[in-house]
Amino acid sequence: MTLAITDLKVTIGGKDILRGVDLTLEPGRVHGLAGESGSGKTMTGLAVLGLLPHGSRVTGGIALEGRELLTLPPKELNKVRGGEVAMVFQDPATSLHPMLTVGRQLTEHMRHHLGLGRAEARDRAVELLRKVRIPGAEEAYRRYPHQFSGGMRQRIAIAVALACSPKVLIADEPTTALDVTVQAGVLRLLRGLCDELGLAVLLVTHDLGVMSAVADEVSVMKDGLVVETGPRSRVLREPDHPYTRTLLASLPDAEVS
Repeated sequence: MTLAITDLKVTIGGKDILRGVDLTLEPGRVHGLAGESGSGKTMTGLAVLGLLPHGSRVTGGIALEGRELLTLPPKELNKVRGGEVAMVFQDPATSLHPMLTVGRQLTEHMRHHLGLGRAEARDRAVELLRKVRIPGAEEAYRRYPHQFSGGMRQRIAIAVALACSPKVLIADEPTTALDVTVQAGVLRLLRGLCDELGLAVLLVTHDLGVMSAVADEVSVMKDGLVVETGPRSRVLREPDHPYTRTLLASLPDAEVS
């Protein structure tokens, strides 16, 4: 399922946050969106899901297989959110509810969006935990988020995002809160799920080293605009825009390939 963002502009409190963003996400591909803090990366992802702050002014287009999301009634957008497009947030410690078991957080999505019964939802939840490589999935289903490490919590958050078989996954800085060795495992998981499930993935990050590990295409944002887009190898090895060259120059040589 293709997601096309066209001339997306967002204004909040009179300030232009996005100034005409163009991006296309394709099935089975990871599209990396890079840029410094405040460049508009996260706002782009939130705009797709209709999660912008109250009072935001939005123009342009966000089309999911030709269906315009910006003009959908709230009830229809709720069906898209989680059901067809899902998001993994930066810190699983805040995106997972501390007082609910992992199983409940997985099954509530499925029962709401897919209409599954309790037993069927439980079986699917356990299978999802296995898919994201949580050891002892049956036991993990009954545990609480605080009983897992940061890396395991992020894998659980990915399972929650995949609960209703979305076709588009937005991963907003999914490895920033993790140490380097755990980051690598989460990135391999995202890449494998993209390939296995045919997901269109938007990987939001400020770290071009992370981007080089998994992305097929890379877009670079600055001040609410995409200043460069292209295949990963071309953008990271032969960048056209001075800002991209500046970002690359700030990295150790070994981090980008």
